[in-house]
Amino acid sequence: MVRILLVGCNGRMGSVVTSVVSERSDCTIIAGIDIDPVHLNNYPVYKDFSSFDGEADVIIDFSHPSSLPGILEYATNKHIPAVIATTGLKDEDIAKIKEASEKTAMFFSYNMSLGINLILDLVKKAAALLADSFDIEIVEAHHNQKIDAPSGTAIMIGNEIRSVLDDEYEYEYDRHDDVHKRNKKEIGMHSIRGGSIVGEHEVIFAGRDEVITISHSARSKEIFAVGAVRAALFIKDKTSGLYDMSDVISNS
Repeated sequence: MVRILLVGCNGRMGSVVTSVVSERSDCTIIAGIDIDPVHLNNYPVYKDFSSFDGEADVIIDFSHPSSLPGILEYATNKHIPAVIATTGLKDEDIAKIKEASEKTAMFFSYNMSLGINLILDLVKKAAALLADSFDIEIVEAHHNQKIDAPSGTAIMIGNEIRSVLDDEYEYEYDRHDDVHKRNKKEIGMHSIRGGSIVGEHEVIFAGRDEVITISHSARSKEIFAVGAVRAALFIKDKTSGLYDMSDVISNS
């Protein structure tokens, strides 16, 4: 039985992870860490790591970027693998995760959905074939409570596209002040915020007289929780290194 320490347990995603784990027989949540340590489930909740004196096999984090330093410190000191699933992380945060992965195993992905990670191969193949004669635009939509834009997933998709185009393409985030034609070597990045949209991502390849669209739609937050739990079970015996969802997919 894999013992999970869940950070952000009382948040929206923490509640979904709790539900997903409760239906499995190969893992359990032994404790939660939350800024509001209210006891909502059948495991103890602590305000910070210093209050927790139990033993865990792996950490799953669905909290807030501000919690990252404490998570990395605890994980590296205790040599516990960690799945970082919090969104809104900046480049410097990701650099800290990479540094921590030299001491203990770290799992990081902008999106924990298996589906969104599978389409990355599709958009890379399409970009390699179509970029010379097609314009590339990325549109993402999320609920009105999301605090970052564009989404980490949109950036991940864009970075994968750029990787097959020798990183020659630049992102264009806002065109309302532009008074010139579209630059050929740009990737448009557009964000929509409204209602309770869980997550929509669309990559548009617009050519002469034809448009090709590759899209992914998340209907519930459960897909992210399922992916995070799968990541935790994958990484639990790793001693160091940085892993992502492509490692889970290739080992499935």
